[in-house]
Amino acid sequence: MRPLPLIIILMVLDHIAFSGSRISVTLYAIFQGESALTVGTLMALYALLPAVFSVAAGRWIDRIGIIKPMQVGSIGVGVGAILPFLLPGISVLYAACVIVGLAFMLVNVAAYHAVGELSQPEDRAVNFSYVALGFSTSLFIAPILSGVSIDSFGHRTTFALLASFTLLPITVLSLQLLPIPVPAPKPEGSSSGDVLDLLRDPKLRRLYITMAVLTVAWDVYSFAIPVHGSLVGLSASEIGLVMASFAAATFVVRLAMPFFVQHVKPWTMLIGALLTAGVSFFLLPFANNVAHMMALMFLLGLGLGSPQPMLLTLLHESAPVGRAGEALGLRTTLINGSQTVMPLIFGAVGAALGMLPVFWTMSAALVFGSFYARRARRLSRKTDATF
Repeated sequence: MRPLPLIIILMVLDHIAFSGSRISVTLYAIFQGESALTVGTLMALYALLPAVFSVAAGRWIDRIGIIKPMQVGSIGVGVGAILPFLLPGISVLYAACVIVGLAFMLVNVAAYHAVGELSQPEDRAVNFSYVALGFSTSLFIAPILSGVSIDSFGHRTTFALLASFTLLPITVLSLQLLPIPVPAPKPEGSSSGDVLDLLRDPKLRRLYITMAVLTVAWDVYSFAIPVHGSLVGLSASEIGLVMASFAAATFVVRLAMPFFVQHVKPWTMLIGALLTAGVSFFLLPFANNVAHMMALMFLLGLGLGSPQPMLLTLLHESAPVGRAGEALGLRTTLINGSQTVMPLIFGAVGAALGMLPVFWTMSAALVFGSFYARRARRLSRKTDATF
């Protein structure tokens, strides 16, 4: 098998364990009577260590390649996912969230870096769309699998089931069955300066800011939908269906990505995505049954699912020579930094005031982000015709 499809398969399997763990931890905490603040704290822990170590991980991947980081990451996801099965109780969830979050960061950065490096420039956006389709598949499977498993077998068994998805990645990577060449030495003239140099680059800075807004929206979705669904009386299986509707939309829009790559400019797509997601969050407080929530989650999935392949392509092409892994690591640091802080803030707000302020604050941020993207589009047209 060629390396690119196999990388996507291994990442999808690890992501099912990761995403299912996030959903199952949320539902287990709610089942135990924990508050929205506790749920927000648990979700923040998934992002805490990635926020600190992603840049270092990216530099490590630039130096040694992807095999070892993906192997270590897959093992870590499996260990973290199975911990609540071995040691049931709320306290162990904190450790599980930290381990799974840090481990999947390694898988994520390594896999994205590999796809960028293995792709020709003209194929890179399409190949990243295949990766995004893989994520959509795992996002579709994980909530349904977790919800049905919790309702049928209980929370503890569900964690063991999720951990089993890491067995194939661990085996393939440990036996070195992934045909990836040893990374070449950095080209002469490649930069190795301060990581803040990446943020000083105007093109990269615009990409990072846009990514941050969209990522906070993803995190609010992951944290707030199970909470809101529980508050309006949905079962675990129904919440799984609602979240699967979101994943189905991301799959549909990413399936159409080759068409968008040819006919829609990246910043134009980003503006539409930000506005679509903003409308969805604005309407969510009024959704109080499965059908309404599934419809809004599908709309939200269209908005949040479309930008990723374009953004990753632009990031890989805009990064300094020899620092693509580091640029991806910085992206992960910024993303996880916001994911560490935002669940705590939104959890506190949700516990004190309910979910409406959470949804409407996110809606306002996305609409504001669309105006920023319009300005970035105008500036990019003046400086770089590829935008």
